[in-house]
This record gives sequence, C-alpha cells and structure tokens, in this order.
Amino acid sequence: MPKGLRTIEFSFGDETLTHYGGIALFQRFCRKLGVKRLLQTHIPWQRRDNAYQGTELLLCLLYSMVAGLQRISDTRILAYNRSFQKLLGLSRFPAENTLRGFLKGLSHQELRGLIRVHDRLRAKLRALPAPRTSVLLDMDSTVLPLYGWTIQGARLGYNPRKHSRPSYHPLVCFEGHTQDTVHGMLRPGDTHPLSAAKRFFRTCQAKFPPYVHRKRVSVRLRADAGFFSERFVQFLDERAIGYVIVSRMIAPLKERASRLRFRTFRKRGQWQVAHTPFKPTTWTQSRRFVLVRRPKPPQADEAAQRTLWQFKDFFYHAFVTNLTLRPAAVYRFYTDRANAELDIRELKESLPLGKVPTTRFLANAVHFELILLAYDLINWFRRLCLPGRWQTARLSTLRREVFMLPARLLNVGGRNVLRLPNGYPHRKRFQQAVVQIRRLRVG
Repeated sequence: MPKGLRTIEFSFGDETLTHYGGIALFQRFCRKLGVKRLLQTHIPWQRRDNAYQGTELLLCLLYSMVAGLQRISDTRILAYNRSFQKLLGLSRFPAENTLRGFLKGLSHQELRGLIRVHDRLRAKLRALPAPRTSVLLDMDSTVLPLYGWTIQGARLGYNPRKHSRPSYHPLVCFEGHTQDTVHGMLRPGDTHPLSAAKRFFRTCQAKFPPYVHRKRVSVRLRADAGFFSERFVQFLDERAIGYVIVSRMIAPLKERASRLRFRTFRKRGQWQVAHTPFKPTTWTQSRRFVLVRRPKPPQADEAAQRTLWQFKDFFYHAFVTNLTLRPAAVYRFYTDRANAELDIRELKESLPLGKVPTTRFLANAVHFELILLAYDLINWFRRLCLPGRWQTARLSTLRREVFMLPARLLNVGGRNVLRLPNGYPHRKRFQQAVVQIRRLRVG
C-alpha cells in the first residue's frame, strides 16, 4: 500500500496560483465580444469610486457568478486569488462592502444602460451560427422567497413552497430554440403574471431582430396557466402570434371533458387526447381547447399541480391554442417547453437568482439583469466555442470540467502563460475551444 508524505512544510507566498484556470477561456470569449467596452460605452456611470470603475465592479460581480460564487460574501476568496484578479485587470479584488455599496448606489439610468448592453450582445449573437426561420417564446414566472420584510418589494403573494414568506415574482422569457433569454423583469411578490403580460410581450417583440419583422418569420408562444386569460389570448390573436397556453381548472371544461371522445396517441401509459371548441363562462367567444388525459398513477402526487384535475380514473391536462396542429402535436409542442423550466432551475441553482444581495429593489433589479447576462454569456460561450458534449452540458458540469481547473499564471519571455495540469483529461477539447474562440467572428 503506497504511503503518503510523512513530513510536509507549509509556505505562503505564491501569487501565480488559481483554482479557476478555465475561467481564462470564458474571459477570452468576453474580450472577443467586447463586453467591457460595451459596458463602458453604453452605461452612463454617475457614481465614481476612487479605487474602481463602475465597469470593473460589474465585471467582478459577473465573473464571480460564472465561477459559482452564489453570494457577494463568497467573493472574499478572490481577495487572495491574484491570477483571477489579473484576468480582470485588477490590482486587487474589491471587498464585499464595496460591491454591495456599488449596487446600492446605482440608478435607473445605469440599469437601463446594462439592459441596453445585454440587448446589443443579443443582437450580435442571435443570428449565429445562422438566422432562425421561426421564433419560439417560452414565457414563465417564478417565485423567489425572501428572508426579511425590510427588503423593498418583499410582498406576500403566490408562494407554493414557503407560504408565509414574502417574495419576488419575476417574469422571464426564453427563446425556445436556443434557450437564450429574450427579456426579464423583476417584480414584487404579490404581482400576478398577467398584470404585465401584454407590456412584457411587447418588450420581447421589440427585441426581435429586424429580419423577423421584415421576412414575417413565424412567432409562437408557450406559457403556463398563469397567463390563461381571454384578454391575453385576444391580444395574441390580434398580432397573429401562435400560442399554446395551459388552461386553468374550470368546472364547465371539466363537464365538457366528460363528454368528449378521446383517442389514444401514446399506447404505453394509455395517454389519450381530444380537442373541442369551448367558451369559458366569462369569455366572449370560443377558442380551440386541447385536452390530454392519462390513467391515475399508483402514487398521485401530481394531483396537487394547478394544471391537472382528476375525473374518475384519469388525470386531465388542458390547453387553449390557435395552432392548427393535430391535438397530439399540440401537446408535444407544449411539453418541449420543459427546457424553460430547466433554464429557470439553472438560474436558481447554478446562478444566484434566489440570492437577493441588498434590501433595495433597484439594486436587486440590477443584480437580476446581471444574472440574465451571465446566463446568456455562458449559453453563447457553450454554443459558439465549446466542442462535443460541452455544447449541451449544464453549467455545473462546465464548472467541474472547464472553469475549476488548477493553474499557474506565469510571465515567460514577456508572454502570459497559463500553465495547466499535465494529466487534465479534457486537454484536447480545451485546446479545440481555444482555437474556436480565436476563429470566432462577431459583428
């Protein structure tokens, strides 16, 4: 049996080490995009810090998110990571209080500037590697429980897991083909998804690339039951937007379902589907409704979900749609929306969406927009620069296999050299990414 070192001495003083060596790949990608220059150009910085520029502090927050530091207090470990600091061009990493105070001091103008930068980057990268022939929007809301009533915007609203907690209730829209974000909005916890649905959708439309409007590219929307309303459906119909929206559980629809003839479309599990014109009691006209049912499973935990109801031996799921697809195809089209739920989980678990940094709503709104920007930058980096299975890997996998890589940053003959482990198993894939970033052409 091999023996470990019997004696060892400890010494401090090496400033070339980092355990985030792979972040250099991501940093090179961001330089290629000109992220720092865009932040400097399009944000009207009003606050000045004697030690740091506003752009530097934003980048510190952004890179720490990418590295996996969920809270601002976690950034303390970067205070002694000199190689990480050099990647950002800093002589030292800002203290926790500096970062938090910076967020609190930002204005609405600076928030709008950050959104403008994000939109510019979307415009650059949306058509890569090729323009889309259709636009697919996945709109969703999520609940962010808050731990303190002194937080601005902390309100008691729909909160399925922590009923007594105040929360935020942001809206997020993803492009279904790429999983890029289209738009996001941080809102107080007592805000219903429908309260801003029209305005939110108009903003999403305004962010479409010009060729969508010019070439009349089809636009389709998928949304959950929070967006079920005739006013919103009518709004979409008037704009020729295709949609599939989950229907709420309403008694007249349950009664209609009991009289419909269902057809089996998935023999395994005995899933059945039907469709019918139907006018909810409060609506002014009928719409096409698609209903899916399946036998009750032995353990019926799903019954607690708002979008399912039970009748006799079946669970039912219903949708309102203006698509002309066959009923089973409508259901399959909607279930592909599961990617949006995974994306929100990514924002919450791998990025700090659920970690509210301050008590000020505006500061938290800036932090929210920065999280969306970090998410998109990672998504673009993954899609445009990484080879093989890394293109579809979750952020947790990228951190484990790419970003959290021990390295030594050296200056050799006037050149910066990042020395990586000799036995690194993904060496070939890493080198391919370096070449791909070098070849990348962005407008």
